[in-house]
Amino acid sequence: MILPALFVGGLFYVTFQRTPEPPKQTVVQGEALGTTWVVKSSEPYSEDAEASLRTIVESALAEVDAQMSTYRDDSELMAINRSASTEAMKVSPELRAVLSESLLVGSQSKGAFDVTVGPLVRAWGFGPDDRRTPPEEGMLEDLKSKVGLDKIRLEADQVWKSDPDVEIDLSAIAKGYAVDLVVSRLETSGRNNLMAEVGGEIVARGLNPAGKPWRLGIEKPSEDGRVVHEVVELKDAAMATSGDYRNYYELNGQRVSHLIDPRTMQPIAHHLASVTVVASKCSTADAWATALSVMGEEDGLRLANDLGLAALFLVRDTDGSFSTHTSKGFEALK
Repeated sequence: MILPALFVGGLFYVTFQRTPEPPKQTVVQGEALGTTWVVKSSEPYSEDAEASLRTIVESALAEVDAQMSTYRDDSELMAINRSASTEAMKVSPELRAVLSESLLVGSQSKGAFDVTVGPLVRAWGFGPDDRRTPPEEGMLEDLKSKVGLDKIRLEADQVWKSDPDVEIDLSAIAKGYAVDLVVSRLETSGRNNLMAEVGGEIVARGLNPAGKPWRLGIEKPSEDGRVVHEVVELKDAAMATSGDYRNYYELNGQRVSHLIDPRTMQPIAHHLASVTVVASKCSTADAWATALSVMGEEDGLRLANDLGLAALFLVRDTDGSFSTHTSKGFEALK
């Protein structure tokens, strides 16, 4: 009686191994907008589900790239940047929406968020050539006429530049907008339980395959690898993080951050290592994470509380450790 029982058990095991249950989620990933992306949908895996998911995601990201890329000469944004005119130029509804939110965050942050900051970033050595050297003498003075919120004007579906050489760079908000667009297209297709991430900017909708809120990690600033500082449950919300701990160089023993304060034209010099913002839209979280990072822990936290923003600040202490400061809005998430 023992041998047949073992045989039946073995047969069951082999059969189970040959016909496993399909995964309870569909995952697709790839590269776009100069970074990586991943989308997880709480729908049983099938080749058709995977193909459909990928088609929707790649189509949405391609649209954003064609409209807002600063690396494509044929993008809508680069056509504006190349224009030698100070006359009105028509913009698409999508580009207008992102520009409008950018100017709003810029105004509310008193210029800490500024989409004309691109030339300053390059001047400090963080451009495509990545030369990692400070600007030459007189360079910053020359850029004063080209950088600032007052250098562009947006009305209805038209934009003006005060100087032909003014450039618009949406890299601090476009990825967030891209995640919003991906999620919107997926929801239209009937998918309501999903998580989408583009370059670290995240939107979660509904529940994960286990029927619980999506759990996302906030990264601890570390040069030794990726370490989770805190886990946040995200449901029907967006999250974005901005930090200075990966993109910088040393000059005379001082850290030179890629985050440039448009108001002073200098790299940030405070002790704030990163800011994470949770909001209803990822474009909003993305822009505010950058704005608060530029402002610093004291001014940033004060403004976050004034505006009701959900923000977590990680501050670099003198002993090398990190302290956490959270706004009232972030505390309310717990």
